[in-house]
Amino acid sequence: MVATTATRGLSVTDLKAIRATLDSGRKPKVVFTEAAGQIAGQTGQVVELIDPPVDEWVVVRFGRDELPFSPIDLAIPPKATAKPKALAKPKAAALQVDQPAKPVVPDLPYESLTAVPPPRQEVPTMPTSTVDAAIPAQPPVQSPADAPAGDAKPPRKAAVRVPKVKAPASLIVTLSYAEGEWMVGAQQGTKALAKPYMIKAAEALRMVALLDVPGVHEAVEQIVDAERAETQAHATRLRAELAEIEAHLADLPTTR
Repeated sequence: MVATTATRGLSVTDLKAIRATLDSGRKPKVVFTEAAGQIAGQTGQVVELIDPPVDEWVVVRFGRDELPFSPIDLAIPPKATAKPKALAKPKAAALQVDQPAKPVVPDLPYESLTAVPPPRQEVPTMPTSTVDAAIPAQPPVQSPADAPAGDAKPPRKAAVRVPKVKAPASLIVTLSYAEGEWMVGAQQGTKALAKPYMIKAAEALRMVALLDVPGVHEAVEQIVDAERAETQAHATRLRAELAEIEAHLADLPTTR
């Protein structure tokens, strides 16, 4: 029969004690609370505290698996209580009978001793009820076979141990355009998989072409077309300036 644990979780003091125990090379035991699901009441060993903390950052070894849990899923096992000592059986009270003192016989002549009969010695007797009250009655010992059949409880089936599977962190891929540059970056949870890096406009257009989102594809096309028109205008101005420079260079006479 598995005892369930109320949902209270690990406090800040419990987490500090667990970290100190891990630093000393030992693996403290914890018990799963009702928030852990079907494995509530089972015990495991803390093997690691993930730093920096996330939603589930207490790694617990449960059977052959090592899975992260939240502090609300765990608690410190209660200390075992000492077994009560068996009550000592009362000892039967010793029955004491006071013996009367021997009578003192005065120094009398022999004739007086023969004439006076010796005093009769009587031994006091205790009532039977007094002797029975001194010895307490012992209750009869009841064997397991004599117990009533209605008190027997059928054994309960053990709960199925289903380890809690941690869901993967969210994945975000970002395509951005700013100041004439296309950038791509990727992040999973709090971890950066790829820092933002520059790509060409043709690569950005191919990436959004894979998505079935017409609005996004049209927006990227407009940006690429506008950038192409601006670049062509800039190239035309440069060609005109270059032609003027070459014409001016041709008018200059050679001195040698």
